[in-house]
Amino acid sequence: MDDRGQRHTRPVPRNPVPRPLHLANEALAFLLELAALAALAFWGFRVGPNLAEQLALGIGAPVVLIVVWALFCAPRARVRLPKAPLMVLRTALLLGSAVALFAAGWQVAAIVFAGVIAVNAQISALDPEAAINQRQTP
Repeated sequence: MDDRGQRHTRPVPRNPVPRPLHLANEALAFLLELAALAALAFWGFRVGPNLAEQLALGIGAPVVLIVVWALFCAPRARVRLPKAPLMVLRTALLLGSAVALFAAGWQVAAIVFAGVIAVNAQISALDPEAAINQRQTP
C-alpha cells in the first residue's frame, strides 16, 4: 500500500498467443497424442512378420508410449520434469511415432505429422497458458 492507502498490483503480462490460437493448440496437442498412439499401432501391425509379432508390436508400442507419457508427460505424472526436459521428451515421443509412421510406408503422412508436431511444440513453448507450462516443477 502506498501513503494514500491504495494497493499497488503488478500488471499481468499479456499472453503473446491469442486465446483462439491457445485453445486450438491445446486441442491439437490432445489430437496429436491420440494420433501418436494410432501411428504406433499401425506401424506394429504393418512391420510384424507374423500375426504374433504384429499383435505384440501393434499393441505393445502404444502401451509403452502410454506408460512413458503417464510417468513423465501427463498433467498428473509421477515424475515431475522441468519445462525444457518435459518439452524435449514430449516432442521426441510424438516425433518417434511419426518415424514409425514413415517406417510403415506412409512417408507423406509422416512428414506432415512431424511438421504439425513441431508447430504445436513451438506454440506451446511460447504460450505461458499452455497446459504443459502450468505444471509444478520439482
